[in-house]
Amino acid sequence: MLNVPETHKDLLTDEKKAFLFLATTLKDGTPQVTPVWFNTDGEYILINSAAGRLKDKNMRARPSIALCIFDSATPYRYLQIRGKVVEFTTAGADEHIDKLSFKYRGTEKYGNRKPGEQRVTYKIQATKIDAH
Repeated sequence: MLNVPETHKDLLTDEKKAFLFLATTLKDGTPQVTPVWFNTDGEYILINSAAGRLKDKNMRARPSIALCIFDSATPYRYLQIRGKVVEFTTAGADEHIDKLSFKYRGTEKYGNRKPGEQRVTYKIQATKIDAH
């Protein structure tokens, strides 16, 4: 179970459209940050991307990552998370991006798929969580 204080658990719900800023590391050791949609399964943070994108390559090669999930209504209220990508899979990834599309856009299907694109779901295990 994600060890998030009660005061910040709402940031992880499907009702709250909080964005997650994902920090990965490039080959040369410099950081790369991307805003992404996310949800949780109660134990892991789940994100989704297309295979071959920069964040996909970075997480496969260097699975230690950092996250920031902030409350858009109160930007100084946020979760700072360090963790590790413990699993990535294409199984169920199309359904996962559709679920995220419903959460963030209210649409049943993710409309930005490119022809031949392979979606990937990443499971992130939080190793340190700070609430601010």
